[in-house]
Amino acid sequence: MKNKKDAPVPQNRVAFLFDLDGTLIDSVYQHVLAWQEALEKSGVELSNWRIHRRVGMSGGLVVNAFTRETGQSLSAEDIARLQRLHTEAYLKQGAHIRPLPGARDLLDHLSRLLVPWTIATSATLEGARGSLKMLGVGSEVPVVTRDQVSHGKPDPDLFLKAAERLGVSITTSALDRFFDLLLVVGDSVWDLLAARRAGALGVGLLSGGYGEDELVRAGAYRVYQDPADLLSHLDEVGVRADT
Repeated sequence: MKNKKDAPVPQNRVAFLFDLDGTLIDSVYQHVLAWQEALEKSGVELSNWRIHRRVGMSGGLVVNAFTRETGQSLSAEDIARLQRLHTEAYLKQGAHIRPLPGARDLLDHLSRLLVPWTIATSATLEGARGSLKMLGVGSEVPVVTRDQVSHGKPDPDLFLKAAERLGVSITTSALDRFFDLLLVVGDSVWDLLAARRAGALGVGLLSGGYGEDELVRAGAYRVYQDPADLLSHLDEVGVRADT
């Protein structure tokens, strides 16, 4: 999906980086339940609302936050086991996971308009594979997963790598010949903090359970309910439908 030097300049000079869970896939609460099961099997007690506040961070940082809040210390082996148990518990819930309203329509519409997009997720490839299939994401889309970068969100590594693979400049101060705006779309404060650290503009969705005020404080310059709502307001983020 990279642009050649001699390619014509597209009319829609905008590109998108999407988070996956809670942004395109209705899976946040399945992740909460999976972490709860993994924690219980590891002898760690933590309320679901505290777990939800950490969904969207990388697995390692999630575990660090859990242990800090409970005051329990875990060895490196314990942490690896906890992450493995979470993945196993999450994959068992595949039958209850669906794309969010408008998710596939949004991606298809952007593709028809020749607007570049890709997905950058804190999930591993193993954990994301089923969701990507639900969305109809093919091998031509340069998806970036947690196991492909050194650090997960709220570090900017995922978005920087995704922008590189998409072939666009991520910062609004480093414009290239083809694109003058790259948007990061996410549902959690961790997505928007990572977008801010990468120098990109952030768009927030309420479909992950965070409030509008939280997303705005974390850096969202626009907030919509879900992918369907964003699709209805693409003109507000710079996408022209008449090109």
